[in-house]
Amino acid sequence: MKVYTGANIRNIALVGHSGSGKTQLASAMLFDSGAVNRLGTVDDGTTVTDFDEEEIERKHTLASSLAFAEWNKVKINVIDTPGMSNFMSDTRAAMRVADAALIVVDAVAGVEVQTEKVWAISEEFELPRLVVLNRLDRERASLDRSLASLREVCGREVVPIQLPIGEEKSFSGLVDLVAMRAMSFATDGSGIPSERDIPAEMVDAANNAREALIEMVAEADDALMEQFFEAGTLTQAELEQGLRDAVASRRIFPLVCSSAAGNIGVQPLLDAIKTYVPSPTDHPLAAVNRKTSDAIVYDSGENAPTTAFVWKTIADPFAGRITLFRVASGLLSSDTTVYNLTKETNERLGSLAVLQGKTQTAVDTITSGDLGAVAKLKETQTADTLAPKDSVYVFAPIRFAEPVLSYAIEPKSRGDEEKISGSLQRLEEEDPTIRYARDPQTGQLLLSGQGQLHIEVTVAKLKRRFGVGVNLKLPRIPYRETVTAATEAHGRHKKQTGGHGQFGDCRIRVKPLKRGADFKFVDEIFGGSIPRGFIPAVEKGIQEARTKGYLAGYPMVDFEVALYDGQYHAVDSNEMSFKMAGRLAFRDAMSRARPTILEPVMDVEVRAPSDFAGDLMGDLNGRRGRIGGMETRGTSTIIKAQVPMAEMLTYEQQLTSSTSGRGSYHMEFSHYEEIPAHLQAKVIAEAKAERGEEQAEDGD
Repeated sequence: MKVYTGANIRNIALVGHSGSGKTQLASAMLFDSGAVNRLGTVDDGTTVTDFDEEEIERKHTLASSLAFAEWNKVKINVIDTPGMSNFMSDTRAAMRVADAALIVVDAVAGVEVQTEKVWAISEEFELPRLVVLNRLDRERASLDRSLASLREVCGREVVPIQLPIGEEKSFSGLVDLVAMRAMSFATDGSGIPSERDIPAEMVDAANNAREALIEMVAEADDALMEQFFEAGTLTQAELEQGLRDAVASRRIFPLVCSSAAGNIGVQPLLDAIKTYVPSPTDHPLAAVNRKTSDAIVYDSGENAPTTAFVWKTIADPFAGRITLFRVASGLLSSDTTVYNLTKETNERLGSLAVLQGKTQTAVDTITSGDLGAVAKLKETQTADTLAPKDSVYVFAPIRFAEPVLSYAIEPKSRGDEEKISGSLQRLEEEDPTIRYARDPQTGQLLLSGQGQLHIEVTVAKLKRRFGVGVNLKLPRIPYRETVTAATEAHGRHKKQTGGHGQFGDCRIRVKPLKRGADFKFVDEIFGGSIPRGFIPAVEKGIQEARTKGYLAGYPMVDFEVALYDGQYHAVDSNEMSFKMAGRLAFRDAMSRARPTILEPVMDVEVRAPSDFAGDLMGDLNGRRGRIGGMETRGTSTIIKAQVPMAEMLTYEQQLTSSTSGRGSYHMEFSHYEEIPAHLQAKVIAEAKAERGEEQAEDGD
């Protein structure tokens, strides 16, 4: 294919709330540009960018994918991103390598939760934005209502540069406020526009909207503002150039109108991308000094040393690891060796490719500013920098979200036990927001992710890609036990079996410690009542005993044991005897130290439309939560609370149901605290029953 220079490339990320029509819009852009010969649809599972079986089945984008359109001598790289909160880290990674964000908004729903999130990420990355008001042909679609919600959340800088002709099912065309011309679109889905006069009933509205646009463009530039005051308006050339500059400087966010399903307004959108989105030449990939982490300016031209940033990894069961990257400077060529600054190792590149969804087209070189892929790199992973060994800068790593929910996984077939780890490792390379590890306390293999859907999708990938079937179970809560009273205890182990016997005797003091202190052993032996060589054995016996707990088999924490006295026998004492004595002393102490159960408490942050705030706080209170604060951001409310982990295992389902999928949450461990007395008996009974089941299984 043709090699495009940086000045003729546009890298855009299609972002927005799930269901706003991003994937359908990508499909229409590819069709209208001639990249594909059929207008694929999400409902039919025929789009280029949703090609994974899970995506086709669920009719939702679950991972970012790359495609490109060639339009009027410009290559437009389109990254179609997920709009669901569980997969937002993937969206964030895509936005790192984009030169602009196309914020797709449902004209019926207006601004939604994920709209706000991607807008905030765009602000963080200092990305220019185009707002695509999509699905204008739907019932109850409204430019006015959507624009009002956009301006409330995103500011008055969101300015229409188009007006829709017709409402809802009658939506058939656009008024271009910059050129002051109208377009109608073919009804056969071809997307071909034809010029027409501005409808008489829209002339006044179009003139007023154009005047508002001119005023905003003038505000964005001091020189234009002076010209506006003198002349009362701007010339056509001043308006066009001023608008381009204002978009690049993020002083204006143009709003365009479309129906991706009807293929209305898509060709003007492609024109707008070419005109208003900065090229990689004008928007170099952000880099930082290797030593100081300060932002750094570098030569991003084609003649500069070759550097690239890895933004995504795909785990393909046949092709192996597929690495997606953006060339930040220079030219990257096939069959060459590059240096991975992050891993400090050389990598041999095979054949480079450009991606059209899942289709790879081999190319010899990829130029600065362009996006490409390469297969079977050995060490390189997501967020790595490829650059000369002596490079003074790197590209800052992508900040991925920490997991919020864990499930225990068990292989459906015993033969799959060994395959689970290797398969999950490959999926973790693809998706850094999942974790898998064996819980040292419970022994369960835990799969952690961003939510139930995220984990279910990961499990589905395990089955479809690697043939590994697993069952999901709610994880065991990592309870702890502790003491609430100080006491003294005695442990004596004595055994005589002929010849040498066993004898160990120790006395200990036990007292509670503050939360988080774990365990402390203090040696207070004076005078040789216990020989020095046996004291570690006493500690080991207590350590082993405390890991098995006293009430319910959970580890005992946050207490101190002081060994202060004991006895020994010159012949019969040994390490094993004092280890057993330590265990017995621990059991004796627990009978009087008033042991209790501790439960993990999580810091929880819930975000949802403000209409749901009251119900959500009531639900959190019902889960034994303590509300710590609440703040309003735009149309959303953020609730902060501390809630026991046991009450949060099924929270995602409830949140999704009660907010119609518009709520999201994040949680992380905060601390342990004593479980209410009325729940202790239940926890103890469940633990004993579980241990009984395990013993039965072991017996089998």
